[in-house]
Order: sequence, then C-alpha cells, then structure tokens
Amino acid sequence: MKENPILEKSFAFALRVIKLHKYLTEEKREFVLSKELLIAGTHIGKHVKEAISAESRQVFGSEFGAARRKASETEYWLRLLLHANLLTTPEFESIDADRVELSKMLTSIVKTTKENV
Repeated sequence: MKENPILEKSFAFALRVIKLHKYLTEEKREFVLSKELLIAGTHIGKHVKEAISAESRQVFGSEFGAARRKASETEYWLRLLLHANLLTTPEFESIDADRVELSKMLTSIVKTTKENV
C-alpha cells in the first residue's frame, strides 16, 4: 500500500484527540467540550479518507474542504479548553502544533484542487 502523508497524519491526529478526550473525561471530568473536540478532531481524518476514495474531482475537493473546516473547528474547541483551564499551555501547544501542520497540508490540497479544476 502506497504511503499517503495526509491520511497518516490525520489518522495520527485523530488518535491524539481520542487520548485527549479520554484524559479530559477521566481526569478533568469534562464531558461536553471534550465530546465536541472528539467529533471535530476525528472527522478531519474521516473527510480525508472520503476524499481519497472520491468518485469525482468535485467530491474530492468538497471532502478536503470539509476536512479543513473540521480542523478549524478543532482549533476552536482546543482554545476553549485552554481558556477554561482544562488544558495547560504546553498541552494545548503540543496538540495544536499537529493541528496547524495538518491544516497547512489541507489548505494546500484545497488550493491546488481549486487551481486545477
């Protein structure tokens, strides 16, 4: 199977989000914001996977656009958790660095897809 960096990174990020959700629910007893984070953070990879399996260029672009929007939403939930003192600054910076890298990749793919339509 050929390596796909965006698929691998989005999958690895989803695993980090799952672990963070578990930490937030078990250690901090926070259930609402962490659930929103779980949904947004794991759906990035879901949309990447759907884009890779797309039957048309239009669906490909649409799914990568959705993945980029989920990455943006994930930032929102992470920032809320930080400012609500449920994440420390180092915890936030660690996972957000991965999100930023993923967002940059997604933005590049969306931009290139639009240019080649």
